[in-house]
Formats: sequence, C-alpha cells, structure tokens
Amino acid sequence: MFIRKLHMPRRTVLRGLGATLALPLLDSMVPALTALSRTAAAPIRRLGVFYVPNGMSMPYWSPPQVGPLTELPPTLRSLAGLEERVLMCGALDDEAANLVTGGGDHARSAGTFLTCVPFKLTTGADVYASVSMDQIAARELAKETQLASIELGIESNAMLGSCDAGASCAYTNTVAWRTPTTPLPVENDPRAVFERLFGTSGSTDPAARLARMRKDRSVLDAVNEELGDLEREIGPGDRLKLDEYLSAVRDAERRIEMAERQNTRELPLVDQPIGTPSDYAEHAKLMMDLLALAYQTDLTRISTFMLAREVSARAYPEIGVSDSHHPLSHHQDKPANLERLHKVNEYHFRQFAHLVRKLAATPEGDGTMLDSTLLLYGTGISDSNTHFHDDLPVALIAGKNTGVTGGRYVRYPRGTPIANLYITILDKMGFPLEKFGDSTGMLKDLSV
Repeated sequence: MFIRKLHMPRRTVLRGLGATLALPLLDSMVPALTALSRTAAAPIRRLGVFYVPNGMSMPYWSPPQVGPLTELPPTLRSLAGLEERVLMCGALDDEAANLVTGGGDHARSAGTFLTCVPFKLTTGADVYASVSMDQIAARELAKETQLASIELGIESNAMLGSCDAGASCAYTNTVAWRTPTTPLPVENDPRAVFERLFGTSGSTDPAARLARMRKDRSVLDAVNEELGDLEREIGPGDRLKLDEYLSAVRDAERRIEMAERQNTRELPLVDQPIGTPSDYAEHAKLMMDLLALAYQTDLTRISTFMLAREVSARAYPEIGVSDSHHPLSHHQDKPANLERLHKVNEYHFRQFAHLVRKLAATPEGDGTMLDSTLLLYGTGISDSNTHFHDDLPVALIAGKNTGVTGGRYVRYPRGTPIANLYITILDKMGFPLEKFGDSTGMLKDLSV
C-alpha cells in the first residue's frame, strides 16, 4: 500500500458539465494513521439480492447431501472454483405467500419474497405490502452513500393492472418495497442507470441526449481537467486503480452507445427502452457491470436485481430453449421438460456468476470487493410445477468479511421461515431486529 500525506474524503467526486464522476476506493482516501491497518477504518458492508422467477428445476439445483460443497450442483456450475464462497440454504419457507387471500402463486412469490408479510390483493393503485428486508439496510446505509439502494432488472416493469390472477402487477414487477405502499420499480435501461450514476448532458430533453451522443463525447470528457489534476496528486498504486476503473466506465458507456445505435438502425417495433440490448446475456452482463461500478464507487451498498419478472414468457433460443419460460416451468415432472427448464435456470445464474467473478477480481483495500459483499440468489417458488413456497432454492455468496461461511449445504428444520435468514443477515450487517415478518429467531449455522 502506498501511503501519502494527501487524504481525500471517501466520497470525493469529479465534476464537469452535466457529469459527476464518483471515484473508487483509493489508498489516498484512507488516513495515514489507519492506512497500515484496514481494520481501523470503517468496514464496507454490501448486500445484493438477485431474484429469478417461475420456480426452479429442483433436481439440478439441490446438492446430493448436506455438508461440504465439494462440487457445485449443475445450476451453479458457472461458479466453479469459488465453492468456498457459496452457502446453499435448504428447507426455508415463505409461509406469507400461502396466506395471501386469493391471487396467483407468482404474484405471491415475488410480492412476499423480501417482506415475509401477506399483501393486500388488489388490481388497482391501492397496493399494500410491507417494508422489504433490503430497505431496512438501505435506510441505515443511506447515511453513508449517495443512493440508498438501486433496483435493477432485465424485463420492463411497464405492465399495469392485473398480472397474475387478480393481483396488481406491482407485486410481480419488483421485490423491493420502501414502505407498505411504495414498491420500488426496477430499471432495465442501461443508459438510465449510467446517467443515474454518472450524470447526463444537463438536460432530460431527449434531443439534448441525442446531441451529446452525436458529438461522441464520453462522460469522462466532461471531467478530463479534474482527472488530470487528480492523477498528478495520487500515488502510482492509486493511478493504476483509477486507470482500471476509468477503463470500465468507458467500456460500459461504449456498450450502451453501441446498443443505442443498433436499436436506432433497426427501429424495433417492440416496446423497448432505447439503449437496451436485444441479446439477453449482453443486456444482463452490462447491467451487472453497472452494478459493479455502483458498488466500486460506493454510490450505493444495497441492490436488488430481477433477472426476469414472475410469469415471464421469454424464450431463450440462444441456449436451445424455444419454449416460453412460464409454460415450460409447468414441467409435469417430465425429464425433458426439467432439463430444458434447468438450461434456463443455469443461464440466469451464469449472468449472476459474471458479477461474482468481477467482484472477486476487483481489488479493494487489502482484498477484493467480494470480501465485503453478501449476495443472495433465489426465488419464491421451489418446484415450479406445484408452485410450492417451501424448501425454497436459496444460495448466499459470501465474502470473507461478511460473517457467513461458504463451501457448505445447510438444511434447516422443516418449516423454518426464510425471515429467519433475513434477520440473521441484517444482524451480521450491524442492523439487529427482534422481529421481521414471520421470523421466529436467528439462524445458527450461517457461520462456523
């Protein structure tokens, strides 16, 4: 570590015309007295929740036995080599989904996944659920970050009215609830996310955005002078970190602009936000990279990410699955259907694994960004053919500083509320709760 007398505030930003560029954690942001001991500085705590819809092909998800994960099950194989970071949790139930009076199982799944409280069945604007667990952490960490949380997704949340058997689309469009009456919509347009993180042309007018694009000016151009001044002041280690970070920003911007130009040429007839790649994997990886940048710059430490919406009918011909996802999830226990559903499940997880590996490869302090990050991956339905809300497929990917021990498959007593997992996670993040949803107590086996 290179220690200088210069000390920059942790939330230093570079400003230019219409742009604000947050910086990653640099050695110069750590006071000299604490630079030799990272434990003396306040630890970073991050939480990300990743939701997939329509249940899971359980034979491909579940490990053969509890205990050490010597080998990941097929759905999770794209994280091979990082088994020691993976904690699979079995026998966790979402009883709140069963207690919703009426409505479809898909709305019940997403609508209660992070709240663990039955919601009000309605097709109108008078939705009523409960505060989700991510937002409890967001309320506290908002004191330290510019954005309390960020909600991302791949599919549009523009659907209104009833999406599943008389339940408002609000219950399937998101898993994050700031208040019982305030669902937080996901953002699936990479350009909108990029501009939320790094600023825009100074105007929300689409013509102004187009004019900036035609000039082919990067957001980095606006802060070029301040960047030059900064690079002259920081040490060689920080300059290397800064160069790597700026390259990632340029790459994300280039990919967004490429998608925008392609969409402009093709003039798609579908209702699709400009800048959204048509290829699922390209879109997902771009959104994951933007989330990594949001974490790296400490703009936010809390996120939710929906890799698709409940009742999603998207097909995935690029992986040999031409069936629509939702109908395919009603697999009728037929081996061929279960295998095709597994391909979709594995494809979703593969996009998530891209983020995990990126965090594991990005230096931060004396380790990596993954070290201080806890990621939860799961869904509100187990066997998608039966639509059961028990024994949910849930996995934690845990950095070494999160208090969670990976490399294991743990099964809890039958009927254990998933809310118990949430209050345990919040406790390890420093936000203890006596009660959340239908919780009955904290889990004892998240760490060994």
